[in-house]
Amino acid sequence: MDSINSFKGYGKVDPVEEAAFRKKTRKRLVILIVSVVLLVAIIAGAVVGTVVHKKNNKSSSSSAPSSSVAALNAVCKETLYPESCYSSISALNLGDTADPEELFRISLRVVIDSVRSLSQTIGTKTGDANVTRALGVCQEVLDDALDRLNDTLSAMDGNEAKGEKFLSVSKLDDLKTWLSATITDQETCLDALGEFNATALIGDGMDKPAQFASNSLSIVAKILGVLAKFNVPVHRRLLGIGQSGGHGFPEWVSSADRRLLQEVKPKPDVTVAADGTGDCKTIGEAVGRIPKKSKTRFVIYVKAGTYLGNNILDKSKWNVMIYGDGMDKTIVSGSLNFIDGVPTFSTATFAAVGKGFIAKDMTFKNTAGAEKHQAVAFRSGSDFSVFYRCNFDAFQDTLYAHSNRQFYRDCDITGTIDFIFGNAAVVFQNCNIKPRQPMSNQFVTITAQGKKDPNQNTGISIQKCTISALDKVTAPVYLGRPWKDFSTTVIMQSTIGDFLHPLGWIEWVRGVEPPSSILYAEYENTGPGSALTGRVKWSGYKVPFTAEQASKFTVDSFIQGSSWLPSTEVAFDSKL
Repeated sequence: MDSINSFKGYGKVDPVEEAAFRKKTRKRLVILIVSVVLLVAIIAGAVVGTVVHKKNNKSSSSSAPSSSVAALNAVCKETLYPESCYSSISALNLGDTADPEELFRISLRVVIDSVRSLSQTIGTKTGDANVTRALGVCQEVLDDALDRLNDTLSAMDGNEAKGEKFLSVSKLDDLKTWLSATITDQETCLDALGEFNATALIGDGMDKPAQFASNSLSIVAKILGVLAKFNVPVHRRLLGIGQSGGHGFPEWVSSADRRLLQEVKPKPDVTVAADGTGDCKTIGEAVGRIPKKSKTRFVIYVKAGTYLGNNILDKSKWNVMIYGDGMDKTIVSGSLNFIDGVPTFSTATFAAVGKGFIAKDMTFKNTAGAEKHQAVAFRSGSDFSVFYRCNFDAFQDTLYAHSNRQFYRDCDITGTIDFIFGNAAVVFQNCNIKPRQPMSNQFVTITAQGKKDPNQNTGISIQKCTISALDKVTAPVYLGRPWKDFSTTVIMQSTIGDFLHPLGWIEWVRGVEPPSSILYAEYENTGPGSALTGRVKWSGYKVPFTAEQASKFTVDSFIQGSSWLPSTEVAFDSKL
């Protein structure tokens, strides 16, 4: 979201207008450089300290701690919690380092230690079965966070052993994503306990891990990002926004995955058929055959039929593709729900957590119904996940785009309250979003975005979609409501039906305006519901929203990251 977007012309440009634009652009660049000069000045001492230390072997032993302390002070000043940043990092063996990258590595170890300690202190059994389930959610998400953090640190150590810098090119985007997910995991624990009024079981125990994760994210988002963009020697220059891959897919989808998504029936590793004509009769059996953390694609084909039950592809299930015979033929169905005592997080009929998940030509349903409240059809925490021609069918909380980078193309999503929610960096394109009639005295909210920290690179982007009622909807319908303090949702270039309430959006707490820190916007939408007259007057609702601002929520800018989409062969529009 913080990337600088260059001018992209469409058609012919008037020379006078082009000259004016270039002049304006130069002015903006000057302002940008001036705005960061103070930050560069702050960290300059750290960089100079590193150079001096390397070149002057005769310097006194006392000068090294001085430069390391100065560097740590400079880095921590840019975080939301500078005191906890300084005290936690300095408590470890700082040595004589003044390298911001090394300071980040130490901050990452602080996060790992704090999350591990919290995980070990959380019990799993209480006298209340509902609370016990919520504590189980805490154990699961904290374990996911630890696994992701340890993988990150191992990758950094491996690159260092090869004499390579880890924090270069697109790796900054990766780190921001994974640390954003770590913060989301911690919030998910609190949300699960909060559903059963049991947050007191943790008390203040989440405060320090949350602060430490936020500090590490700040270091990546601000300090290291500035160093990379200014080509400071401790980092190679960060590359610009990547170009979209073939067939209109984002870069991070490999050519091999593109072929798989374009093939009608890719060759499977396992075939699931309820009638016994495949390798397995249930999806659960097929999941059991998936190798752990595989770097190659594992393909599951699910023949036409309805498959009852709940399935989870945990964090160890990497690079899995599951496809069916069509969203109207291959159906995965469950009915877990909150009213029956299951935390929202655990109600998902199907969940994917391991990175690189792909789903195609299937339906995922939760049949609990509106009266059972939260009942998730699909939950994704999978980084680099892609959903193509899939149907997500439920009522409240249908699609839980929990965390990491996700892309949905040509999908149908149906629901009532907050039926697209979570804190992923997610783009929906060419999807059919279908509000349906809720229970009496309820209203419909399409989105509920959960960004908690200002440095998280998360949000919901709905682009070139059709928002139309599934059936006759007489209840008020809103585009969404802000779930957390930094909630971010943009609806752009989409068609909106006439059922939408003129306000467009609604508060999380009725009558209480959300904080100005949210970002909600609409850009170039069409249809009878797209008129901006009468919209909310929140300070966080951005009107007008410019093309430059909207471009930050396209595939290229918002979720491009590490060149992952082109490999899936899912068509996408990379820009506006």
